[in-house]
Amino acid sequence: MKKIIILLVLALSLPTMAKEKVKDSKTTYAQEALQPFVDSGRLAGAVSIFYKQGVQETCCIGYADVAAKRRITVNDVYMQCSQTKGFCGVTIAKLVEQGKISLDDPVSKYLPEFKELWVLDGEKDGVKTLHKAQNVLTVRMCLNHTGGFPFEISAKRSDVRGGGWSGGAPLRQVASIAAASPIMFEPGTKESYSNTGIDIGAAVVEAVTGMKWENYLKQEVLDPLGMKSSWFWPTDKQLKKKIEIYDTSDNAPAKWREECDWQQRPYNDSHVFASAGAGLWTTAADQIKFYKMLMNLGMGDNGVRILKEETVKSILAVSTRPEGMSGYSLGLSAPVKDDENQWFGHGGAWGTNCMVNWHKKELRLWAIQKCGPSPWDGAWMQASEKFFSQPIDNEGVNAYTGRTKE
Repeated sequence: MKKIIILLVLALSLPTMAKEKVKDSKTTYAQEALQPFVDSGRLAGAVSIFYKQGVQETCCIGYADVAAKRRITVNDVYMQCSQTKGFCGVTIAKLVEQGKISLDDPVSKYLPEFKELWVLDGEKDGVKTLHKAQNVLTVRMCLNHTGGFPFEISAKRSDVRGGGWSGGAPLRQVASIAAASPIMFEPGTKESYSNTGIDIGAAVVEAVTGMKWENYLKQEVLDPLGMKSSWFWPTDKQLKKKIEIYDTSDNAPAKWREECDWQQRPYNDSHVFASAGAGLWTTAADQIKFYKMLMNLGMGDNGVRILKEETVKSILAVSTRPEGMSGYSLGLSAPVKDDENQWFGHGGAWGTNCMVNWHKKELRLWAIQKCGPSPWDGAWMQASEKFFSQPIDNEGVNAYTGRTKE
């Protein structure tokens, strides 16, 4: 009993991580900019969040479902598509941090089928000309889109019922199909955006951890950050309040559409597999937890550390591509050089986006579900500029969540 009391006293005396306090900015920049687009019907609905040093403007404008007049909220589930890539990048970064993976390891170290790859030189009259790849494919190349892989493997064709990026095959099978198919160029010599490369990275995580990638992600990232509404199989209850998807145009009202070919209904049955390239459903309330963790260099706004500061700075917030190529890190769009004025993050196919600046502790999030042009982009960016250029009163706020309280 005496030992238990001593342990309790010691535990209570240790410094605890401060949970972030967010202050309402009391501004309406996004609301004012977007209202004309909602009034004209061109914008069905969206969530906009601007954050700077503990002060936040949250705007939920329009409808998640126009026909039902259901207002959009930060708790409505939506498909974030390619924003899933950053989640894969974080799982890789955790294993790099633990010394279990090196970014310059050959992928074949973990997945032997990648030992020999063939590069497509050309095709004529149905005959393909190939040569054996000279460069070694590395983990880094898969995650920064320089591995030479196509956007998706053939098993995920969008024109086939049950296909798309969450259909077709589990991650290890995706990797095996990719290894057996010709690649487009010598690994590491060019850049080509590829869900396949990210899925291969997730297959490496499975080989190293002995866990399904999605379960490792849940255990190490989603659950610690409190992202309870984010998963690859949204529940029927969540789907009843999902953000509906709309076809948009520059000069006409948005029109509801049942689905997009790359993400086919039903969204949570047995045809759906976890896709690291574009498969994670989320909510704005959940997604901001992930990006605030990146903004705060690995520390969640609930005080839980996911990654070390240096890990985020060195392999997530800056490009890992060869010199002369555009910026891209591990599943995230990132600047070529560390710069206090540069942002990093990612967007998704249905118009979602979140970018952060860790130097200035700034974040901007946009949640929407649409196919087509975005005539409101200019107005929203002007609203963003107004918010970030204004003086911020963050009195009483711990702007950096990594701060401890004694």
